[in-house]
Amino acid sequence: MKTEKFDVTGMTCASCVAHVEKSVSKLEGVKTVNVNLLTNSMTVSFDELHLNALNIEKSVENAGYEAHLHEIDSKSNQHSTPKIDYVKQEQDEMKMRWWISFVFLLPLLYISMGHMIGLPYPHAFHSTENALLYAFTQFLLTLPIAFVNKKYFLNGFKSLFKAAPNMDSLIAIGSSAAIVYGIFAIYRIGYAFGQSDLPTVDQFSQDLYFESGATILTLITLGKYLEAKSKSRTSDAITRLMDLAPKTALVIRDNQEIEVPIEEVLVGDKVAVKPGQRVPVDGMVESGNSSVDESALTGESMPVFKQNGDTVLSASMNKSGYFTMCATKVGNDTTLSHIIQLVEEASASKAPISKLADKISSVFVPVVIGIAVLATGVWMLLGYPFDFALSIGIAVLVISCPCALGLATPVAIMVGTGKGAEHGILIKSAESLEMAHKIDTVVLDKTGTLTEGKPRVTDIFSNKIISEKGLLQLAASLEKPSEHSLAEAILMEAEKQQLKIKPVENFLAIPGQGIEASIEKKTYLAGNLKLMTDRKINLQEFAALSDKLAKEGKTPLYVANEKEVVGIIAVADVLKTTSIEAVKLFKAMGMEVVMLTGDHAGTAAAIQSQLGISSVVAEVLPQDKDKEIAKLQATGKTVAMIGDGINDAPALMRSNLGIAIGAGTDIAIESADVVLMRSDLLDAVTTLRLSKAVMLNIKQNLFWAFFYNIIGIPLAAGAFYAVLGWKLNPMFAAAAMSFSSVTVVLNALRLLRFKPTVSQLNN
Repeated sequence: MKTEKFDVTGMTCASCVAHVEKSVSKLEGVKTVNVNLLTNSMTVSFDELHLNALNIEKSVENAGYEAHLHEIDSKSNQHSTPKIDYVKQEQDEMKMRWWISFVFLLPLLYISMGHMIGLPYPHAFHSTENALLYAFTQFLLTLPIAFVNKKYFLNGFKSLFKAAPNMDSLIAIGSSAAIVYGIFAIYRIGYAFGQSDLPTVDQFSQDLYFESGATILTLITLGKYLEAKSKSRTSDAITRLMDLAPKTALVIRDNQEIEVPIEEVLVGDKVAVKPGQRVPVDGMVESGNSSVDESALTGESMPVFKQNGDTVLSASMNKSGYFTMCATKVGNDTTLSHIIQLVEEASASKAPISKLADKISSVFVPVVIGIAVLATGVWMLLGYPFDFALSIGIAVLVISCPCALGLATPVAIMVGTGKGAEHGILIKSAESLEMAHKIDTVVLDKTGTLTEGKPRVTDIFSNKIISEKGLLQLAASLEKPSEHSLAEAILMEAEKQQLKIKPVENFLAIPGQGIEASIEKKTYLAGNLKLMTDRKINLQEFAALSDKLAKEGKTPLYVANEKEVVGIIAVADVLKTTSIEAVKLFKAMGMEVVMLTGDHAGTAAAIQSQLGISSVVAEVLPQDKDKEIAKLQATGKTVAMIGDGINDAPALMRSNLGIAIGAGTDIAIESADVVLMRSDLLDAVTTLRLSKAVMLNIKQNLFWAFFYNIIGIPLAAGAFYAVLGWKLNPMFAAAAMSFSSVTVVLNALRLLRFKPTVSQLNN
């Protein structure tokens, strides 16, 4: 099974999308088809044994549109840069069509309506004896406008004849009716002159609809152009990410720095990165150190210090020092490329709510055509003139174009996923984005999610024999040769306080208890309570303190001489600074918060009391975490699981929404629906808030799209004419239709003002 992306041009509404999808899905070997109106793209999964890309392109062409395989230009940029930007080409063409239409429309409107508003006006254009000149001049000015906008007619009538009418069909029928009626009027004027029937000449010279047909085409094209311009803003986040990718890299070969195009960097190459340069590919620091700004990828505002052995990501900015690195991921395997790919896929995917618009659009256009024909017939049966009834039918066709309906969902999805990526939140699909707003239960892994995942020294207690610094120095010296799990935390704290490590002798590791060693010919012990008890060390001074630390979920390390305990150093996997705040925000949003951990009940209870979490499940094995998620789902809960994406992978996949926090590892990307590039739980809060904002925006868009048609169609059909005298001119109908589409896009762009959840601790 192969998946290819295509650029599709000529689509203007949700009906076009449905028509293209239907046409391609009929091909033998096609598994899935996903067409996106916003990005003018199509993704097709198909069996290569049955068909190829050319067959798919031909199928789209037969449907009345154009499709081109999305080709990447590796010479310019490896990050999804197409050789030919067909969407940009279409936008430029639309701009040219609008200008040509506008240039011819101005004199047309002046000739047809200038006298109505008192403009200086040649008598030759407004006298009964010159009616033919007046009518034919309008016809000649209308022809160029109709010609440059011929796509509406070609696509519209082609779709109509295939029994799959779309928005272009409505425009084509409406404007054609106006123009054809105008031509009919010219013949009537000419015939009336031959019969010296001046009243008929005067009547039909006043009933020309050339300006209506031309204005419809011009306004629709202007609306489409403005809509395309607005839509281009929705992909700004992806564009900015693409622009971050360096075009060249400094590769060290034969002890010389050589600048090469980025696509020529290979895995294993030694790459130099100078201050002020962006890291060209993913890799590992081999020599040197520096502070690196990763904000473009992770949203983390503070630079991160990198030294030998640390991982650096493509597109991050080297702020200060010079370092060399070994390339580990290049081309489309880099973190930046994965981010771009995820955002593009999410933007192109469809949320379940969009199916509502798709279903409606599939029947909407045929129903509108039926209403237009019916309205025209009814008004004629009621005895109104043909030109009156025709204008009613044209207005119904034009105002009903379902552009706004087709744009309501995809434009908000693209802005939402782009906004998330801007802040280091990678949402894998539109379905995930929609699911997030339904979450009512948040399950949190403890280690690495709520806590930092690394033990740290939290407290130091010493007796009168030794100072706290002296105790830490003694413990660090004893632990230096040790492989004890707490040794790293103690050594890190000693290094932080710049304490000198003393040499030890007679080092002895006591399994399950601790260590024994000599420093300056004195014997010391460092270990747990069992070690102290076995050696009959006096614990009296620290007995109560030991119990208190255990209740707080901290591990006490006893340090003693041969007679008594000289102090206790408490070590714990400490909470992240934003965890308490994030849990409070989850609860404020009405979420039930559950902590899931493999730690023993005592440690879990200590964390629970600090965070104020109501429900905790402790001593759970990694392979059993998904069962706990299933239990919650069985009670009717919609569950989001937030974990580190490695040992929590089964639970992430089992949950309704899996959120992998921190690192963006391959396993996290595979198993989670949302990947948070930073190890900050507040980003999970932002994800749920963003989902709610996007879904509210989509519902607003759908409401206005439906409301507009509910009001617009009866008004255009003349439902209020008999009572209130309201009649919608086809020109105003065209303006209203264009305005509705632009309004929907602009409403979605309000999401660009969305602000992420920021810790109050940093303010």
